[in-house]
This record gives sequence, C-alpha cells and structure tokens, in this order.
Amino acid sequence: MSDTPTGLEWLESLSPWPAVFGLHRMRALLASLGEPQRAFRAVHVVGTNGKTTTTLMCAALLHSAGLQAGAYVSPHVRGWQERVQVDGEPADLERVLARVRPHAAGATQFEVLTAAAFTEFSKRKVDVAVVEAGLGGRHDATNVLAAPVVVLTNVALDHTEHLGSTREAIAAEKLAVVTPGAVVVLGEPEWEAEARSRGASRVEVLSGSNLGLAVAAAEAYLSGRVDPRPAEALQIPGRLERRSGHPLEIWDGAHNVAGVGHLLGRLPPRRFTIVASILEDKNVDAMLRALSTVGDALVATRSANTRALAADKLASRAQRYFARVETVADPREALGRARALAGADGAVLVTGSLYLLAELSVSEEKP
Repeated sequence: MSDTPTGLEWLESLSPWPAVFGLHRMRALLASLGEPQRAFRAVHVVGTNGKTTTTLMCAALLHSAGLQAGAYVSPHVRGWQERVQVDGEPADLERVLARVRPHAAGATQFEVLTAAAFTEFSKRKVDVAVVEAGLGGRHDATNVLAAPVVVLTNVALDHTEHLGSTREAIAAEKLAVVTPGAVVVLGEPEWEAEARSRGASRVEVLSGSNLGLAVAAAEAYLSGRVDPRPAEALQIPGRLERRSGHPLEIWDGAHNVAGVGHLLGRLPPRRFTIVASILEDKNVDAMLRALSTVGDALVATRSANTRALAADKLASRAQRYFARVETVADPREALGRARALAGADGAVLVTGSLYLLAELSVSEEKP
C-alpha cells in the first residue's frame, strides 16, 4: 500500500495563505505548465459577495448558447470537486491535480487549484472559462487572464487588512484585473470611473441580482442575447439552499455584513433558530445584530477554520442581541440542538461561514 498522499490529501496539506502576496509564484507555475491560461478566453468575476453564483450562472448561460464552458469557483460547500467544472460537470480532481503536482513546489493551495483549473480548461479545449477571483484582484492568482469581459458584483468592507480600509481602495484592487479593451459589467454604479481608468472599452451598470449580472456578462461575451432560464434553474450549494421544507431549514454562507443583509431580504417571513460560526476577522457584532432581526435564538458553534471565532466567544457576543444563546462547539451537534429548539413546526437558519456549511455537508453525508 502506497504512503504517497492522494491529490486531495496533498492539496489539503498546502498553505491556504501565502507568506507574501504577489503573482510571481503563479506566473512561474503556469510557465512550467506551458501557459495553459492562454488556450482559452475568459469572463473574470470579482467582487465581495455573489461571485460564485454569478460565475456558475454565467457559465450555464454560455454553455446553453452552444459553447463548451469551464467554471472555476471558491470556496466549496459539498466538496472540492465543485471548484472546477466543465459544462456544469465537476472535473476529476485527482487527474487534474496530478498534472500540476510535479511543478508546484512552494505554491499555495489556491495557486495550485487555479493552475489545475486552467490546465483542465486547456486540455478540454473549452471555448470560454468563467473564473471567480479568490481575494481581491490585483495580487490574486487568477489575475493572469486578460479577460475580454470582467464582472464586479459589488464592493463591501471585507478583507480590509489585505485590500484597503475603504470601499474605494477595495474597488481599485478588484478592478486591477481589467485590461485595456475589456467590457466591464458593474453591479454598482460608483465604480464606472475606476473601470474606465483601467482602459475598459465599455462599461455596463446593472444594479440588481446575480442573475442580471450573469446575463449581462454572457451577452457581452457573445455580443448577443441569451435566454436566462438555464441560469434561473441552477441550485447552488450554500446559497439560500433549502435543505428541508418540513421543518424549514435553510443554509446560506453569508460571511460578512453585506452578505447577511442580502440574505435577510430573501428569507421567508419566519422566526428562525440560527446556527452560526463566524470568522474572527469579520464585523461579528454587526452580523449578529442583523441576524437577530429574523431570530430569537442562536446556537453558537465553530468551524474548523483556524480563523473562526471560538464558540464561547461568539456566544458571549451574541448575548446582547438574542433572547436565547447556547454554545455547542461541534457543528453537527449544534445543528442537532437548533433543530430540537426549533421543533417540528419551526425554522432553522445555518449561516455565518461557508466553512461551517462545508463541514456540515460532509457530516450530513455520514451515517
């Protein structure tokens, strides 16, 4: 029996964060792989919230228009296989990672995944890939594409330690992926001047839904109209995902104040028992305050992510906002407790972190 780790085991052993941000590692890795990112055209999706939904919707629309379409998203909810897709189907990640592994010394987890996705898209000869940025844009591993279409979904104060302390600074970091001549689709109008300063040939401003942004991006790429129905039919894990109807149970990975605000406007008019884990570098109190408008009870837990706030600390901070707060450190047990508190006729909302949803997805599949 071999002691060599599988591709996924190797991937999980890699550092998720670089010691120094920059594109030098990524460019070296892609050069050693034969510059796979040059083999396909791309739609590049940046922004604070809604990137994964917009990416997958846009890829579905391009595929429905007759193109072979790749999609690259992060993070995942149900498994790593969600991250690299072609025509809506997950790639064989073991095979994909095997191509990159011999060249990847010193690369981070996200750089490896990004290179693996680009190599798969090149090997599969996709017509177009819709690629979600990881963190920001300027120094993100995906900023090697020179995409003819760029989407900026929205800008909120998130990852301020890396991207800047104002929305203006963060928008500039995200729009740094724009290359001269690109069409830029904006979900917010205030970034039009920044997009034009980057050399955009055309800027389309579309306030509203992720679906609207996806349609606009696909139409910009195709220079023609698309039928939105293939995107409308998508069920995306961890995004207003209805796991049960009786009793009602909704999972949503809203992980910052803006994401929670978006979620609250889409929930049915119910009072929820909330299960939450939140990363300590988020605006925890503002998120809790917002969540308290749709629930009276919160079960505080902690995902395995090293940045997650300890369950007891989250519970302590939630006390001022919720009539009932309980601490259950294990996420699976926390969900069970919330279900018991809600009862057969109640409603449960699981939120605060996509990492929490990913852990629960794995545990729910176990007997």
